[in-house]
Amino acid sequence: MTDCNKRQSARARKQRSCTKMEDCLIEDQTTFYSKAELYWKEVPPTVDGMLGGYGSISSIDINGSKKFLQKFLGEGEGKTGMGCALDCGAGIGRITKRLLLPLFRTVDLVDVTQEFLDKARTYLGDEAKRVENYFCCGLQDFQPQPERYDVIWIQWVIGHLTDDHLVEFLRRCRSGLRPNGLIVVKDNVAYEGVIPDDVDSSVCRDLNVLRRLVDQAGLNIIYEEQQQNFPEEIYQVPVTISKAVENNSGEESGWTIIEV
Repeated sequence: MTDCNKRQSARARKQRSCTKMEDCLIEDQTTFYSKAELYWKEVPPTVDGMLGGYGSISSIDINGSKKFLQKFLGEGEGKTGMGCALDCGAGIGRITKRLLLPLFRTVDLVDVTQEFLDKARTYLGDEAKRVENYFCCGLQDFQPQPERYDVIWIQWVIGHLTDDHLVEFLRRCRSGLRPNGLIVVKDNVAYEGVIPDDVDSSVCRDLNVLRRLVDQAGLNIIYEEQQQNFPEEIYQVPVTISKAVENNSGEESGWTIIEV
């Protein structure tokens, strides 16, 4: 997962922005991923650690996500089921505990850092019994089980994937969805281009770049909404929901729902 606290001066953004992620990478892919793994191994397994020192925004984040997601869940035509969700870049289970477990019968977690997943087993308390799988794996290598998930939640982690690996991961997520299932992406977006972060070995893409990659994955953004009430120094955080559909369209900024 990536920190939520991405921020950078306008001058730095102008100097360092790229149109494609690969143009920003100096090292090879192996180094790009290994540096990120080393970074997260040094991060304490706490809510504050997961949020890059911005633990105070956790409730704002969760409340916004819950209000957003509940619009699409329930029974009836076109509604998304509440059986099983996947938390991608789950860390210690902050989102699983406060967003996904209250809404879904079971949840799976996937994260590249084993220490975070070990901590999740105690952090989740009694509700940990409704977590069926703890996958220790980078998303570039993760293969969701076919037709298992009603919702795949991807938050503050896509910056740790190269463009090609992000497209491939989203394609694999398509096969992991149940009927009427949703892929939700909630992440920082840059003002223009692609901004590299050498500290945690990640990038921040602008919304147009993200939309292009979603389109390449064969997904359609069906809804976007902007997260409100975050500190001004944090990049914009839109949420997107996706399903697989035949034609593609997009709204301006915010949460994005993609239909398969």
